[in-house]
Amino acid sequence: MKDLTPQRTVATGPAPITTLDDLREHLQWAVELEHATLPPYLCALYSLEPEHNPEAAEVVGSVFAEEMLHLALAANLLNAVGGRPRLDMPEMLPPYPRRLPHSDLELSLLPFGPQALEMFLRLERPAPPGAPAEADGYETIGQFYAAIEQGLRHLCERLGEREVFCGDPARQVSGGRFRHTAGGLFAVEDLESALGALREIVEQGEGTARGEVWDGDQDIFHPDRDEVAHYYRFRELQLGRRYRRGDTPQSGPTGETISVDPAAVRPMRPNPRLSDHAPGSAIRTAQDGFNRVYCTLLNQLEQAFNGDPKLLGAAVGTMYALKAQADALMLMPDVDGTTASPTFGYVPPESRS
Repeated sequence: MKDLTPQRTVATGPAPITTLDDLREHLQWAVELEHATLPPYLCALYSLEPEHNPEAAEVVGSVFAEEMLHLALAANLLNAVGGRPRLDMPEMLPPYPRRLPHSDLELSLLPFGPQALEMFLRLERPAPPGAPAEADGYETIGQFYAAIEQGLRHLCERLGEREVFCGDPARQVSGGRFRHTAGGLFAVEDLESALGALREIVEQGEGTARGEVWDGDQDIFHPDRDEVAHYYRFRELQLGRRYRRGDTPQSGPTGETISVDPAAVRPMRPNPRLSDHAPGSAIRTAQDGFNRVYCTLLNQLEQAFNGDPKLLGAAVGTMYALKAQADALMLMPDVDGTTASPTFGYVPPESRS
């Protein structure tokens, strides 16, 4: 099992998260944050023709899988402190473009390409050295999680770990439930494991606390390589070259080349809306169908994180159904040479049958 000893340092000062209710609220924001990244990554992934763009599909697919892992870890953190993760609600799916929850970072639904890569790099950008923890209006995701770390430490010192970690252990999800990730999904039951979960999330996104491009894991697709953090995986695609041992954020990647074929990217319509097409039209009908299944997925995840972990297996099956629906949408011609694409709109439970 990975060493969970905390290594990351955060800015000192008064903790903005000062009560258990504050902590639960911010951990629900963490669940919402991790979910908000999923539709943009899925659109970029769905737009790639994997047989012609295998390296780009591998990168985007691996980042998406790890964001699912981060969502599960955030849910474990919230459950550990007596909260209840919520996913099946309209607030999870505002129209795109949208802001990352409690931040000015903007998210769009885009096909894979330079614009999508720039967005992913802004999203995964490492916090600058010495950057302060930011519980709201954060500039980087790492600063937001640093504020949660401060809050956890502050509350454990003031109340004691037993009072803070008061959740039902049976609601934790753990084990190899998410494939295609090198990180671990483990139960959160005390401060040590909570800090380990926070470090897993942050280091997979922006690299280790020592300012390296690596996230501390082995690359599951290439076991002879160290795994590169999300930000630097997207830099590899942007610059067309892989990082190798000895490379740094300053040197950039100096390893083997990565090829991306722009002609093998489906030209999906950016930030589509249901209102773009009349009710009953082929595209609108297909988008409605996708949204119903996606909201079923949110419901399965919510139930899995609230005492029914076996539904994680059902959620994996739902993911495969989503991919088939997205592939069909992206073969449907839209306007101006684009193709149709998912809108990721919320569908109330009574309208999903």
